[in-house]
Amino acid sequence: MKGSGARTLPEQDIDRQAALQAYGLLGDQEGITVPPVSGSSPADSARTAAARTALDNLVDLAAKLCHVPFSVVNVITADEQRQIAASGVEPGICSREDSMCARVFLTRETTVVSDASEDPRFANNPFVTGEIARVRFYASVPLETDSGLVLGSLCVFSEAPANPEPEQIAMLELLAQQAVELLELQHRTLQLNVALDEVRRSNAKLGEFAGRVSHDLRIPLTTILGYVELSEDDPDMLPEHPAAEYLQLIGASGRRMLAMLEDVLDYSKVGGALHPRPVSLRGAAADAARDLGIPFGAGAMLDSDDAQLHADPLQLRALLQNLLSNSLNYRSPDRPLEIRISAVSNYHGTAVLMADNGKGIRPEDRERALEPLVRLHREGDGQGSGLGLATCRRIAQAHGGDLTLTETPGGGTTVVLTFPAAP
Repeated sequence: MKGSGARTLPEQDIDRQAALQAYGLLGDQEGITVPPVSGSSPADSARTAAARTALDNLVDLAAKLCHVPFSVVNVITADEQRQIAASGVEPGICSREDSMCARVFLTRETTVVSDASEDPRFANNPFVTGEIARVRFYASVPLETDSGLVLGSLCVFSEAPANPEPEQIAMLELLAQQAVELLELQHRTLQLNVALDEVRRSNAKLGEFAGRVSHDLRIPLTTILGYVELSEDDPDMLPEHPAAEYLQLIGASGRRMLAMLEDVLDYSKVGGALHPRPVSLRGAAADAARDLGIPFGAGAMLDSDDAQLHADPLQLRALLQNLLSNSLNYRSPDRPLEIRISAVSNYHGTAVLMADNGKGIRPEDRERALEPLVRLHREGDGQGSGLGLATCRRIAQAHGGDLTLTETPGGGTTVVLTFPAAP
């Protein structure tokens, strides 16, 4: 609520002002305000609206609990009081010198006044004298965080004197704690949004850097490989010549390096701007199989259930191609390769299971195999950069899902992908 009397701003309010800014409580809008963060999701906005609704419900409960018509949650800034939730009145802003709560909230104690007109702290306040209002009963509980920061107050008031029971004040203090928890939750959400925004900017810079480096390295590398091929095709270069073996080694090393550059570039690009839309799982699997030359359909090497996924079509296709390439590269020498893709959907989203009957991955190696640049170095394994599964996991996580590994019954690896439902 609001009261009178100009007072010198404590030095600690300099720190309080910075803290209130960090909590997102110094915006121009009424109610809980969060500075916009680029890329904030609809879920973030929904959480903000939910916190605002919860505070509105809380002040309604506080008023009913104390049997008074008015209740507000105030935030006290360096020069004003902001009502971020209110019951019985419209949320408003007043100067700090007119704030009743500003006179008492830094005591960190609950204030209960049965008749403010008889209390020397508030008797001359314009909200008591009738200049603005005629407040009589007034009770205020400071909103103090675990770190000791006092954000403002939860207060209830009426235009008639009142003497609440101690149990009512105790419940009011519990509601004040709930208000602090809501504001703390909003604070953590804001911190998370800022951190995610920084990660997005870092990823964008990483993508740009990787693109430039990849381009700068590919040009001389492809030139070297071109000269190697010309030399190998030279009729004077006989197979038994020692230089022919050297050229083969140079060519093989150059092609591995070129493949590594492509993998690094693909990994750095994941998590950029997504363009999700409804996508057929079976259709995407068929496209990936066609790109890799894998037989597809009932009884073929690869078959797939159908399901509707909410995903970026290009990144989903890249994900499936990577996983299918892994199955091809790590097939078992003891049996023909079979790959089956199934899906289970509910209101949360869709789980996609890609099961092969290949070599499989030992339980203790599965989480490590998903890390960037990690190869298991098993006997008989082909060449690779160690970025394939890491890239697939980043694609799944960029969609809000995840990728995990488990064992296929009878031997092999089952990749479990999760995709959230469409918002």
